[in-house]
Amino acid sequence: MAERRIADPFEHLITLSSRDMANVINATPIGICITDANGQFEVVNPAYCDFYGYEKEELLGQHFTLVVPKAYRDKLSQLHDTFIAGNEIQELRQEWEVRRKNGETRTIIAEAARVHGEDGAPRKVTYVVDITNRKRLEEQLKQANERLDHLAHHDELTGIYNRRAGLMRLEEELKRCQRYGSKLSVVMYDLDSFKHINDTYGHGIGDDVLQEMTQLMAKGIRSTDFLVRLGGEEFLIIMPEVDVSSAYLAADRLRQQAAATPMTTHALIVTLSAGVASYMEASTTRMLDRVDKAMYRAKQSGRNKVIIADDVT
Repeated sequence: MAERRIADPFEHLITLSSRDMANVINATPIGICITDANGQFEVVNPAYCDFYGYEKEELLGQHFTLVVPKAYRDKLSQLHDTFIAGNEIQELRQEWEVRRKNGETRTIIAEAARVHGEDGAPRKVTYVVDITNRKRLEEQLKQANERLDHLAHHDELTGIYNRRAGLMRLEEELKRCQRYGSKLSVVMYDLDSFKHINDTYGHGIGDDVLQEMTQLMAKGIRSTDFLVRLGGEEFLIIMPEVDVSSAYLAADRLRQQAAATPMTTHALIVTLSAGVASYMEASTTRMLDRVDKAMYRAKQSGRNKVIIADDVT
């Protein structure tokens, strides 16, 4: 018994007359164009015209780069010529930015095939699918994910490291000290009488103070330092490769700048108390405990001071 031949689902298209083929192309909801060896439009279907916003007569005979942003025209023209002159029957599916007649920029997926007409000359048949909305959704999703990642590591009000991310960074720096014997210091500071500001002027002004103080501190530290909001009005500065005496000088300079800088529309003078500690052991908890006690001592001794942890008994 002879084996039954499975028909090619596209085989019948080969036998279509030119008129039938034109009807198929015109009825297709996907944009289709046919360009000659020189890149000029020979055929454009209604879907192609609708997408680009041109009448058929405006496109026929024009170079296909009419619908391409000027920045990409030379590149796409070169790719077209290379494809026409090559041996590949199909061109890889690619994503491109195109421009409609009204100037609107859209994103498409283009796929092409090389065919020969009755005159034997090569032509390029291109199919375009509008993916602008999909790209827009992808970009929105990307931005949302980046925002979530940022919020996972940064304080929403001030934009600096949050407690969790800051302590992770401190742990990394401590491990670096263990491995290479490098120096490390931290400064913990707290805004003096911050509760009074909130109670007197409201939490909105309190938030403004936190933001302005953060900006002042960020400008006053090195690019290699890390500024962390531990919570409330309590902050931490991680200073890699800095000994305790240099960290003290930096902290005291910041303290003086804060005391000399009026903040918010109420021109409030906000001071801070700070503790300084350097790396002495491997424990993050121990280091934070030492610097916290130094800061508390600064509070107890009259505020607006910086105390080194090694001086705390």
